[in-house]
Amino acid sequence: MDLLTPASGLLFWQLIIFVALFVLLTKMAWKPILSSLKERETSIQTALDSAEKAKAEMASLKSDNEKLLKQAREERDHILRDAREAANRVHDQAQTDAKKNADRIIQDAKAVINIEKQAALRDVRAQVAQFSLEVAEKLIKKNLANDKAQKDLVESFIKELKLN
Repeated sequence: MDLLTPASGLLFWQLIIFVALFVLLTKMAWKPILSSLKERETSIQTALDSAEKAKAEMASLKSDNEKLLKQAREERDHILRDAREAANRVHDQAQTDAKKNADRIIQDAKAVINIEKQAALRDVRAQVAQFSLEVAEKLIKKNLANDKAQKDLVESFIKELKLN
């Protein structure tokens, strides 16, 4: 059983080597390992912070984009509404102008018709007067062909003049 229990000298040397190795590792390896771990932890934390910051910025940008999109839609709707109103105004104005022009043309046509009607009536009156004169002339010539008829006519005119 001696093989299973270590000797005291061996334990002593193992302890000295362990302490020396521990001191050597502490001075030479642990500080660089710990500093590199610290750097890695810092870089990971910085990356996580940057990722969170980027995520927050993305959310903010998304919100801003949604706001801009909403504003663009509202502006588009406003422009379309204004365009429809302008088109309706132009259409209404065109209808009004067309109605005014039609009314003016109708009035002008009525005026021309009235002028033509008056001219035609004057012509008819003139022709009727001319025909009346011609008929009267022919009747007078026929009725006043003798002297007695002429004297009777003159006397009747004189009587009418005295009465009036």
